[in-house]
Amino acid sequence: MQQPRLPYQYFTVVVIVLFLLSCGGNATKKKDVVADPRAMDKSIAENIGSFLKAASGNAGKLEDSVYLQMLNVVSEFYQDRDDQPIWSSSEKWQPLADSLYRFIEQAELQGLFPEDYHFSKLKLLKDKLDADSLSRMDAVLWTKADLLLTDGLVQAIKDLKVGRLKRDSISLNKDSVLKDGFYTATLKSIFEKKQFSAILDALQPEQKGYWELKKGIRSFLDSMDRRTFTHVRYPYKKGDAKDSTFFIKLLQKRLAENNCIGFTEKLPDSAQLSAAIKKYQEKKGLTADGKYGRILVNALNNNDVERFKRIAITLDRYKQLPAKMPEKYVWVNLPGYYLWMVQSDTVVFESKVICGKPETRTPLLNAEISDMVTYPTWTVPTSIIVKQYLPKLKKNPNYLKKIGLMLLDRNGDEVDPNTVSWEKYSRGIPYKVMQGSGDDNSLGVIKFNFNNKYAVYLHDTNQRYLFKNSSRAFSHGCVRVQEWQKLAYYIANNDSVMLSQKKESVKYTSDSIKNWIAKKDRRRIDVRNRIPLFIRYFSCEGKDGKIKFYDDIYGEDKLLMEKYFAKK
Repeated sequence: MQQPRLPYQYFTVVVIVLFLLSCGGNATKKKDVVADPRAMDKSIAENIGSFLKAASGNAGKLEDSVYLQMLNVVSEFYQDRDDQPIWSSSEKWQPLADSLYRFIEQAELQGLFPEDYHFSKLKLLKDKLDADSLSRMDAVLWTKADLLLTDGLVQAIKDLKVGRLKRDSISLNKDSVLKDGFYTATLKSIFEKKQFSAILDALQPEQKGYWELKKGIRSFLDSMDRRTFTHVRYPYKKGDAKDSTFFIKLLQKRLAENNCIGFTEKLPDSAQLSAAIKKYQEKKGLTADGKYGRILVNALNNNDVERFKRIAITLDRYKQLPAKMPEKYVWVNLPGYYLWMVQSDTVVFESKVICGKPETRTPLLNAEISDMVTYPTWTVPTSIIVKQYLPKLKKNPNYLKKIGLMLLDRNGDEVDPNTVSWEKYSRGIPYKVMQGSGDDNSLGVIKFNFNNKYAVYLHDTNQRYLFKNSSRAFSHGCVRVQEWQKLAYYIANNDSVMLSQKKESVKYTSDSIKNWIAKKDRRRIDVRNRIPLFIRYFSCEGKDGKIKFYDDIYGEDKLLMEKYFAKK
């Protein structure tokens, strides 16, 4: 027997009821007018509970496009306070709320982005609540402001403490993952002590360089050009007419944005383009040769908006360092092309360095200088043999001899390269290629070894004239040190002092190193008190209240900007 059909209206009512039942537990009010200010806090508390419950069932969503980012911590903190409002009372802001709002508004001074802490939404809410007496009677507006201020503060605590970059293989900060209890304890401390700035400052790295960089942010922001500019992609594909035309068009557009050339549909001729480039170079203090290349394109793309992101990245890189740096350490900053010997947070001496080319980058690492070798030999890495030497050996077996290198078998005996069938090798050779010690050796007169998987080290060089260049990415990956004497003598003196304090015999001194080098003796010197070494990539630094920027030589900042700060 056929069942009677339910009326359409009845079916619709059933669906609506089921829907309401399914989400009724997460219902929040759109508006909640409270006439008596004395009853406001109670209404806000009720709304806080319902809004947090709704957000927990909806991936943290508070309203359209507004999400609580640190929902678990925020919920736990309010739960401990019976959902009582934190930032207002009886339709008035608490003093700490004003401090927090100003902090978020001026978050750029911390290398942060205000929008990461709900600034636009908070401004709308605050403007409404401050200006409109009817809005001040709406508990829902106070509720949203309270939740967003708390969530923004927790997110700021996280970003100030550990940064936004993911932990990598060289990160040494053990606090890179914080438990919820850390946040709630920090929040409680802020409210109990009625302090804000001091507690947030204490979360941040102690390193002098971190605070020097932060000190320069205000001056940078005061003159910051916030316009966004056309990004010029370079290099273009050689031999590809379409790609080269596209590059010229982008270059023309970018130069037009600096009033160096007019922008029309017609491509400029070479003379017009050269004149425009020269005009831009003169404006920016670059060599005014009218030619385009990597240096010009880097300058064009390095606008103030991008620079601020680089400041943010560098501050976060400090947060990946150990909470307490060693008393003595060697610091190599690749984009700055310098080495510092640091003792008690003071730079004892500085040296220019030469680092790896973009295609043979110097790796970032943590290590300890373990030994020094005077008048070292150089064993050529397999990568160099395969990429540079092998193609030439196939054409001329005497190539190695021509450039002062020897071919050795596994026993260390020299091999005649004319007896080797070079054509059968493509990925490597069963021989060692070595350069004997001497003044012409690529490693110079001394090298500094440290344990690492990349087979790189610090060393002198036989191409000392390259230190006069401002851009010094020339090596195959090792770091060439101009002031190698200062480094060697510091290590020797450090060993002497430490060993004499322990009443142990001193095996060598700085005078020993001078004598061995003068006699061209090859000596391996064990470093008894190993000195920590940090090779890092910090593309800006603060000095005297200003910020100095270095070229992003390996494109590391560009990659991080695209990954973490693309929409900032």
